[in-house]
Amino acid sequence: MSATSPAAVVVLAAGEGTRMKSKTPKVLHEISGRSLVGHVVAAARELDPQHLVVVVGHASEQVTSHLNAGDAVRTAFQAEQNGTGHAVRMGLEELGGSVEGTVIVVCGDTPLLSGETLGALAATHAADANAVTVLSAEVPDSTGYGRIVRDSATGAVTEIVEHKDATDEQRAIREINSGVFAFDGRLLADALGKVRTDNSQGEEYLTDVLSILREAGHRVGASVAGDHREILGINNRLQLAQARRLLNERLLERAMLAGVTVVDPGSTLIDATVTYERDAVVHPGTQLLGTTHLAEDSEVGPNSRIEDTVVGTGARVDNSVTLSAEIGAGALVGPYAYLRPGTRLGAKAKAGTYVEMKNATVGEGTKVPHLSYVGDATIGDHTNIGAASVFVNYDGVAKHHTTIGSHCRTGSDNMFVAPVTVGDGVYTAAGSVITKDVPAGSLAVARGQQRNIEGWVARKRPGSAAAQAAQASSWETDGQS
Repeated sequence: MSATSPAAVVVLAAGEGTRMKSKTPKVLHEISGRSLVGHVVAAARELDPQHLVVVVGHASEQVTSHLNAGDAVRTAFQAEQNGTGHAVRMGLEELGGSVEGTVIVVCGDTPLLSGETLGALAATHAADANAVTVLSAEVPDSTGYGRIVRDSATGAVTEIVEHKDATDEQRAIREINSGVFAFDGRLLADALGKVRTDNSQGEEYLTDVLSILREAGHRVGASVAGDHREILGINNRLQLAQARRLLNERLLERAMLAGVTVVDPGSTLIDATVTYERDAVVHPGTQLLGTTHLAEDSEVGPNSRIEDTVVGTGARVDNSVTLSAEIGAGALVGPYAYLRPGTRLGAKAKAGTYVEMKNATVGEGTKVPHLSYVGDATIGDHTNIGAASVFVNYDGVAKHHTTIGSHCRTGSDNMFVAPVTVGDGVYTAAGSVITKDVPAGSLAVARGQQRNIEGWVARKRPGSAAAQAAQASSWETDGQS
């Protein structure tokens, strides 16, 4: 915990968000790999606060369950949404009623807000010895926002004037209130007890705390965000999409500055939870999602969805979908492959064109080049699986496992009916249906004997195009003899 780390961060996430027109609570809508409130919590944790509490209300069980799906987050319950001041009071009561030190209050629908900006707010609050510090921003168009009015001599905030109440001179001010604040915790708790509800909504407004403390002789200041877009809140699907685009640009910029080549940022999506190493290459039309990691010199895309997948050093994924998979160093995937959860490709292995794999471990240098399904299987090293092979893993009730050894050569159009084990160094004939274990070093042939019935077409399909072609062919053969 640093010298400027706050004593507490209170995240307000109790509202319903009716303008989203959704059965999902607003703060649980997702962009770039996290919910809206998840982004805010992640930014708050960058400050290493002593306490972090999220105030929940609407759909509280759903929001709390979501927050506790990863690292548990402390929550406070606001039974009735009686205003922002009331919500903060509920958060403080969860922490014992009062907190000694800085308390930062932030809205749960501001996913673009960064830990760096919150840190600057806390630092300004401490340096200026303020009772309250408002996070403000200078915007190109301040229409509709509350204006920050400052004392020209000291720079202190004298008032926040809503647009409808502002004079023409005040409406020319471009510095606006974000709704994010840093408070002296002791003074905050005392002032919240004095907030009145004699307003049109009958609610406790957090902004009333500023005037209460200012009238008591305490200083109110402001910290200006470096990028005004960080303070944008989300109220509808349009704003959700706009925030997604802005956040995606920020995340891609961070990746490129870290040494990743993104060929076309405009067609590339990346989640906040994705990690990468230098000299990775991302081609157009690619989505990097979840906990995906791109190792050095790996190359993904174009037109690929890589989710919760580790892509090893120098591996290549082309026009494919990978979900919860591990792709070894130098391995090749695609084009048009589908790696489902539990797939682990060894170094220099290959899952080729129109190959689907699921819960499969594929050894070093092993190739499944094309048109095959490999499910619930273990394949050794340096084996080649012939085209159009199917690992028959489901008997209608349960899934079963297939094991194929190292240095095997299996024929095209093979069916491996699980459970079955094929030993090291085995060859299997094309068209075989392998239902029994095959000892190491064997040739397995499991298909019916071919039988040719001459003249069948002429007898059974007289006058057909096939019969005419066969007759013409026989005339040509007779003429040559």
